[in-house]
Amino acid sequence: MTSAVTTDKSARPGYGQLLRTPGAIGFVLPGFAARLPFGMLTISILLLVQHTTGSYGSAGIVAAVTGISMALSAPVMGKLTDRRGQSAVLVPVVLMHSAAVSTLVALALLGAPVWALALAAVPAGASVPQVGPMVRARWAAKLEGSPLLPTAAAFESVTDEFTFVVGPVLATALCTGVHPAAGLITEAALTLAGGLVFAAQRATQPKLHAPAAGGEKHASALSFPGLRVLIAAFLGIGAVFGGMQVSLAAFSNEIGNPGANGLLYGIFAAGNMTAGIACGAIAWKIGPRRRLLLGYAGLTVAASVLWTAHSMILLGALGLVVGLCIAPALITGYTMIESLIPANARTEAFTWLTGAVAFGQATAVTLAGRLTDAHGSSYGFLVPMAGTVLALATLLALRSRLAPKAPSRIINSSTGPAASVAAEQAPAPRVNERGVGHRVPVTVD
Repeated sequence: MTSAVTTDKSARPGYGQLLRTPGAIGFVLPGFAARLPFGMLTISILLLVQHTTGSYGSAGIVAAVTGISMALSAPVMGKLTDRRGQSAVLVPVVLMHSAAVSTLVALALLGAPVWALALAAVPAGASVPQVGPMVRARWAAKLEGSPLLPTAAAFESVTDEFTFVVGPVLATALCTGVHPAAGLITEAALTLAGGLVFAAQRATQPKLHAPAAGGEKHASALSFPGLRVLIAAFLGIGAVFGGMQVSLAAFSNEIGNPGANGLLYGIFAAGNMTAGIACGAIAWKIGPRRRLLLGYAGLTVAASVLWTAHSMILLGALGLVVGLCIAPALITGYTMIESLIPANARTEAFTWLTGAVAFGQATAVTLAGRLTDAHGSSYGFLVPMAGTVLALATLLALRSRLAPKAPSRIINSSTGPAASVAAEQAPAPRVNERGVGHRVPVTVD
């Protein structure tokens, strides 16, 4: 059987057409409100605990526990969502998260010891709702077979980017301009309200996956080598976010201008968002694997010189460059999931990447906090350098595992074992290397 699917460049679907998809706004807006707190949580904890304990090291420990708990629970939550449905998982999770964060705030304001704060951080992190992967799953279910699907992948990557950079800026402004606890309180309120509204949009929820034929279990997304390589890359990106958050806050205190933290992070965010929007709009002429390697190389170089900045102007300029370099790597990594992971494992795959960012961020916050307490902010900036260098080395060494493969390793009730074996023996289809919404003829034998 031979089929060809072509999309002329002039007909390339855009963001406007995507958002006019029936029912899309109903889950996009509450989904954004529910996932924005993800970018607020770590920095809000960091600033509150540092305020109450006077130590970036202690604050880093509590923030790290939160991130690690979230990273460990995210894939489990993804699997439960595939089996039970989004609303069934999301409603109890957002209620639990709001209660856990409220407890953490109360303990911090009452001057509880660090061990008690770290203990309270476990449920706060473990209950972070995985709304981003849920939104992606809704797009995939609604646009299956549509040329708008790659556009949706780009749109969600830009939205994730917006969350990663705007969330910390909002949290910093609230914690430094209103009250040290204002960031966490807002985070809990947005999670609860956005999560409940999003869960109420049942009409656009994906159908539950049927049990595997013959009682066989679905394979984990982690069994695919390409995902494991992307996890390493996203750990490095998390190290940049975590190291920047701690070190920029410490630098601002060192120069006697704590309010400069919001400005500096805002410049970093501006670079990130500018590059993110551009990445989603460009019709790329080079493949995603090469884009990821080039983008990550640029990020590594930029992150490696942060520690040399000793003035606010220079640090702002370097932060802008780092922001410009993060977006291509982050967006390309998320987009590659479509070609590396079969459809019935993608929700879990997205949660692994989200968890990797959180884990890298948590580790970086801890290390940067200790280095900053002992030696100053310049040493804290060494953490983003180390994280990106290690991740780039992994990408270069294992880049062959990022080549798209035929989606044949997961067995479901519609295919069965025989069909799976046949798929394994079939040649891998050629995958479009020209970018978002831009397809070339595909032949399937």
